[in-house]
Amino acid sequence: MRKKEAHILIVDDDEDILFSARVWLKKFFTEVSCLSQPKNILKFLSEQQVDTVLLDMNFRKGFENGQDGLYWMQEIKTLEPQLPIILMTAYGEVELAVEALKNGASDFILKPWNNEKLYASVNLAVDVSRKNKKLNQWENISLKTNNYELGTQSNTMKEVMEQIERVSATDANVLLLGENGTGKYVLAEHLHELSERKSQPFVHIDLGSLSENLFEAELFGYKKGAFTDAHQDYAGKIENAQNGTVFLDEIGNLPLHLQTKLLSLIQNRKLSRLGESKERLLDVRFIFATNENLRKAVSENRFRKDLYYRINTVELQVPALRDRQEDIPVLAGYFLEKYRQKYHKPDLILNEMLISELKNYSWPGNIRELDHCIERSVILSREKELRLLMPQDEEAEKTIVNLNLEDMEEFLIKKALKKHRGNISLAADDLGLSRAALYRRMEKFQL
Repeated sequence: MRKKEAHILIVDDDEDILFSARVWLKKFFTEVSCLSQPKNILKFLSEQQVDTVLLDMNFRKGFENGQDGLYWMQEIKTLEPQLPIILMTAYGEVELAVEALKNGASDFILKPWNNEKLYASVNLAVDVSRKNKKLNQWENISLKTNNYELGTQSNTMKEVMEQIERVSATDANVLLLGENGTGKYVLAEHLHELSERKSQPFVHIDLGSLSENLFEAELFGYKKGAFTDAHQDYAGKIENAQNGTVFLDEIGNLPLHLQTKLLSLIQNRKLSRLGESKERLLDVRFIFATNENLRKAVSENRFRKDLYYRINTVELQVPALRDRQEDIPVLAGYFLEKYRQKYHKPDLILNEMLISELKNYSWPGNIRELDHCIERSVILSREKELRLLMPQDEEAEKTIVNLNLEDMEEFLIKKALKKHRGNISLAADDLGLSRAALYRRMEKFQL
């Protein structure tokens, strides 16, 4: 059986207890440490990452009332409030141990213990410890990659990230769904970094930017002489990701006839370069992403059903920024710090009024739009306090500068439709128009 990655600390003044507990638990967990003196507990915990503590309740000869264990349990809780503690006690102290459960102990074990019960109790405590650590981590900045940082206090986003962590240890195909700018690339890269392939290549392929003529050559590679400009052998993008991860972005943009070739590649894990009959075995992990509604595309025969079911072994919906408004202050703060450094404006600050302004905007471009908004605002701010150049402000300034009646009319119609969330009747009333007149203007401006 593979050992679980965990560090267990056993504290007892009986060397025989320490030895037998360590030998048994070492079969199941990667690291087991022992202390015979409780006075060393706090120093040890400040220097080592521990998942669970097994703590004896009595350390002083002649004082076997369990108070030592309760004292040291409270000391540990003061230092590490979320750390699970399992008390080891004699039969006569069961009532005291039960009382300790009410005061923060995770479990208690009777001496002499049953080995299976000891393992089950420690294993459960380790799982609880890991969950606590993940929750604490997510409360602040929950993921960082080489290119981006994405913080979350959103329950919806936490669920997505928890699923990513669970699936990262497998080679299951993952389909990331969500609007443009929601961070699908970041999540794909994070999934790769959590996987056992993290030391191997992570290759991002934007299928929406590849022309149909270059699709096969770019993805599969080609043999010298395969076509006019093939002057040398060329390994394609997928082959260059061997043993790593391939992130196929904008999968919904792939034409039907090319979907067939991609399906064959994913199913068979083999590829042949253009102009070459030799098949090359492929060992990669696939992650896919799109902002398309693939179920609808399948029903309209724009996307192959068999390919859809092949790529969505695990399907994750990435929420839009407007659905996780609690994350806006964290993200805005990150981008502000990034651009303060880049543009040498260290004194700029983001006050509560500006944060409220950010949260009241719908962010149709999601995190990417927020990023660009903060960068523009930093560049154009002269005072110490950041002056936000919100997207609608930018459009309004452009319209006013042009002083063009048609531009102004289009701008006001857009603003009214946005204000009333597309309700034609309310927007028309606000603009002083009839519904028919508003429809005519919408058709004129192709809105």
